[in-house]
Amino acid sequence: MIITVVGGGSTFTPGIVKSIAQRAKELDLDEIRLFDIDKERQDKVAVVVEWILREDVKTDVKLTVTNDEKEAYTDATFIFAQMRVGKYEMREQDEKIPLKYGCVGQETCGCGGMAYGLRTINPMIKVIDDVEKYAKKDHWILNYSNPAAIVSEACRKLRPNARIINICDMPIAIIDMIAESLNIKDVNNIRYDYFGLNHFGWFTSIDYKGRDLLAEIKEYIKENKILLPQSYIERIKKAQSVGNRHAVSSWNHVWSSVHTMLESFPEYLPNTYLTYYLLSKETVEHANPERTRANEVMESREKDLFEGVNKYLETGEIDEKTFYAGSHGDWISDLAVAIKNDTHARFLVITENRGAIPNMPYDAMVEVPAYIGKNGPEVIAMDPIPLFQQGLMMQQVNSEKLIVEACIENSYEKALQAFTLNKTVPSMNVAKQILDDMIEVNKGYWPELR
Repeated sequence: MIITVVGGGSTFTPGIVKSIAQRAKELDLDEIRLFDIDKERQDKVAVVVEWILREDVKTDVKLTVTNDEKEAYTDATFIFAQMRVGKYEMREQDEKIPLKYGCVGQETCGCGGMAYGLRTINPMIKVIDDVEKYAKKDHWILNYSNPAAIVSEACRKLRPNARIINICDMPIAIIDMIAESLNIKDVNNIRYDYFGLNHFGWFTSIDYKGRDLLAEIKEYIKENKILLPQSYIERIKKAQSVGNRHAVSSWNHVWSSVHTMLESFPEYLPNTYLTYYLLSKETVEHANPERTRANEVMESREKDLFEGVNKYLETGEIDEKTFYAGSHGDWISDLAVAIKNDTHARFLVITENRGAIPNMPYDAMVEVPAYIGKNGPEVIAMDPIPLFQQGLMMQQVNSEKLIVEACIENSYEKALQAFTLNKTVPSMNVAKQILDDMIEVNKGYWPELR
């Protein structure tokens, strides 16, 4: 049993590897392979990964670190994909260019998400083709690579028979926050229903052993005006009291915006990313065009990891901030366990609709619950969704489909249509300004648009 992690130089790789290693028996795991085109970065991350395997989890699972596709994929059963094409330098452009024109700057949503998508589509298709060539015939690609909605639409259109399951950990991260806020320890016993698109959906029920957590968390949010546990709220207050810049970080704004969205539309609990679409004006007003989320991550998670690697190499000591483990790694590793052992466990996946949501297009890539076994997802059908949510989703689906078509056809016009249609953009003239600026900075990454 071989698991290959594509994007082995990611800051998330150590946490993912720890989650895989902790499930080594369930997976009959023999080897983990890290694959990245950036050798220098991956070699540094591999130092921490080796420590996790040998000193933290204490396993004899083999570790291979490579920059060669054939070595990475030969005989692999699972391929965990988490590419970031252009790294954080390009994410910074994705966020700052839209803000320059008064639009949301975000890595996976709005114009930033579409820019990221145009960078990622062709590399993702290459991964699929390389895996098909070298890996086991019954392999599965479990894809975290963002923007997942656009990537999954491209895979559906360009490689419809690919053995790939697209997923996102944000809904489960929200469930983790709910559990901590309501003092629930065994998160695995929380069951929820959800519908939408990636980074664009709603929880319709959340249940824990007969308790209606959806009603409870709505009351909690109403009282605290934010969807964060008390420990987080206290840290924010403390940071504010001493003028710490992290007290006003972009992420805190997103969690507090859930309260605002629920005040007007209280029936369903929104995914936090809906902030960027339903409160785009307020998001822009809150943003700092000179210091976006990309800068926050580079100054925290990125900095902590590579400083931690250097410290370990010098002293042999690992700082707890060096790597992040948790729902991100657990979610994808549990998915692999469900496939390998044919458990039919319930997961949220991004998949072709095929009637699961009756009043959405058959070929829309929706995010819905499914039972997972050795043959992939068995989607759970649901009733028609309300007109408000359906209208928002249709606008977003068509924007995403247009950007994929722009990539395939090298079409400037379709890219401009995608930017214009997106709910975060107020006019076609603004869309054109943003698109033209992004074409300049993405030379070498994007297909040539004509």
